[in-house]
Amino acid sequence: MGKSNFLQEFKAFAMKGNVIDMAIGIIIGGAFGKIVSSLVADVIMPAIGVLFGGINFKELKWVIKDAVYGANGKEITAAATLNYGNFLQSMFDFLIIAFAIFIFIKLIIKMSKKNEEAPTPPAPSKEENLLSEIRDILKEKR
Repeated sequence: MGKSNFLQEFKAFAMKGNVIDMAIGIIIGGAFGKIVSSLVADVIMPAIGVLFGGINFKELKWVIKDAVYGANGKEITAAATLNYGNFLQSMFDFLIIAFAIFIFIKLIIKMSKKNEEAPTPPAPSKEENLLSEIRDILKEKR
């Protein structure tokens, strides 16, 4: 009896409109993030790299400890590096995504304000009703 009730509650929760809307938003957001990441990595960062003398940001790193090589030339221990180029690229990704979301939310708010109904005018006062009745009576007498 407890499991059945739990499953019914979960089904009611999962089928609510807000949960479904949230799931759709997460899926679209993930896809949007991939698009923006590609835009930054494949279009914007190469252009910025060219402006700064042909720098490839993904290759920017600070070597903390050099790699160790054996007598045969094979790498025994990999170099310890601080890859700040990837960090810079991630920062650009974040800034562009945040800016795009900001613009998108701003447009949604602007559109929702336009769609709001105009405020209804206040109901006429007793005096206005009385004057309207007198006007209608005078029209009938003519």
